[in-house]
Amino acid sequence: MKKLIECVPNFSEGRDMTIIKQITDEIEKVEGVKLLDVDPGKATNRTVVTFVGEPEAVIEAAFLAITKASGIIDMSKHKGEHPRFGGTDVCPLVPVANVSMEETAEYARKLAERVGRELGIPVYCYENAAFTEERRNLANCRAGEYEGLPKKLEDPHWKPDFGPAKFNPRTGAIAIGARDFLVAYNVNLNTTSTRRANAVAFDIRDKGRPVREGNPITGKIKKDEQGNEIWIPGALKACKAIGWFIEEYGIAQVSINLTNISITPVHEAFEAACKSAQERGLRVTGSELVGLIPLRAMIDAGKYFLRKQNRSVGVSEEEIIKIAVKSLGLDDLKPFVAEDKIIEFKLKDEKKKSLIDMTCKGFANETASESPAPGGGSVSAYIGALGVSLGTMVANLSSHKSGWDERWEEFSNWAEKGQKLKDELLFLVDEDTRSFNKIMDAFGLPKDTHEEKTFRTEAIEEATKYAIEVPFRTMKVAFDTLEIIRAMVEKGNPNSVTDAGVGALCARSAVMGAFLNVKVNAAGLKEKAFVDDILKKGATIESKAKELESLILEEVNKKISK
Repeated sequence: MKKLIECVPNFSEGRDMTIIKQITDEIEKVEGVKLLDVDPGKATNRTVVTFVGEPEAVIEAAFLAITKASGIIDMSKHKGEHPRFGGTDVCPLVPVANVSMEETAEYARKLAERVGRELGIPVYCYENAAFTEERRNLANCRAGEYEGLPKKLEDPHWKPDFGPAKFNPRTGAIAIGARDFLVAYNVNLNTTSTRRANAVAFDIRDKGRPVREGNPITGKIKKDEQGNEIWIPGALKACKAIGWFIEEYGIAQVSINLTNISITPVHEAFEAACKSAQERGLRVTGSELVGLIPLRAMIDAGKYFLRKQNRSVGVSEEEIIKIAVKSLGLDDLKPFVAEDKIIEFKLKDEKKKSLIDMTCKGFANETASESPAPGGGSVSAYIGALGVSLGTMVANLSSHKSGWDERWEEFSNWAEKGQKLKDELLFLVDEDTRSFNKIMDAFGLPKDTHEEKTFRTEAIEEATKYAIEVPFRTMKVAFDTLEIIRAMVEKGNPNSVTDAGVGALCARSAVMGAFLNVKVNAAGLKEKAFVDDILKKGATIESKAKELESLILEEVNKKISK
């Protein structure tokens, strides 16, 4: 499995796209790196760039981008709403797959050392790459911003971690770090007042607001007996927020950084901002994402709002995302394009052919063609997906049935389970064809030398074993769908009982069809113990599936006759 890290550098230029293009061109030069997003802001005069790849390639691309930025961005002329102290202001690395935070921090320090040494830019390491606790917080590293940097660099306490303690008016300084996935998220208000936006920000942010003597705005901050400032914590953990006015939109926003969406998800931040705004006579009109967001954050938000409506959460991923977008008002200022904003969608290989993305007609035509794949295994998985889709449909209809309002959650749970099994079976439609192609690839390996023959034989054996495991997995998943289908026949909307019955027929056929593939592929495997075990388990699943189907159809016919 490849190690993947994400890099999200913020450049202090958001108005001249020719400058931004020169920087992103440097990133795209590096093989193994994919540029995911470029998000410029005119009011902030700042662009957030997101790219992903294997660690060494990512830090090479980051170095080239920082190098280019240092030559074409002049910080002495920069003005913008966002806090900043350098041309490349911050450059965080984020672990994405098969890499630990500790490893990611080491990559960040490696990049920081090179920037300081080769480019002569003062570098502060922050978050998980920080060398001291004080420097973990980006706000501390950037305190005083660009204008305060000359004085800061003279202070031995703020000597850079790498690079010279010398002010370069053109480049400023840079913060390089390693952090968890951060969601940059702005909430839109029906006001132009930065002061009121800040009041909402102070209400919700983790840091909160200081306790002041006399005037709550201009009064001196109170201190405790030890001389420490006294602060009232905000409503949300792992949340940073400030208020600002965005001239481009003509509104004030609460600019939020959610540093750990497992602690405070996006929908909780939105709800907290709505509550605070309402209490202050304001209204939240929508929100916007800056950069990318993980799919799970959108799914969690969509399900949260569906549950608030007492609606089933067992609907398609596309529908859940649509609910999240509309509920959060992510299309308030401009269209929200999921393919451009959700990180997993950006990583999809659009050139890769997928069976499940075909039309029904296209899939049937491909199956009927002279190509040996897709074959019975893929079709079995697809039949199973259709079967559980029928059971899930009955669950959703039941959750919304008039007079059954108090049972919505019961059926929502069944529908949610059905959606999960449906998605797994759809994955297996393509995976079965991929497993067949692996066997073909193995047979195509060279066999001229003894070593090549041995490697080819082992590759064929491994590919064959996988081609058995995939349809066996289809059997198990398809069998699991019968539990949902049976429940819908017994408890669901009686008007849809025949739909559930057809679902049972599909599930049984999926189990039996997949087992045929297990058996034919097992015939070519030399590992006898594995073959005997999987055939025994498969026969048991098939027998139970037939028995369950018979019971379900018996119940269906009873209800029809009534």
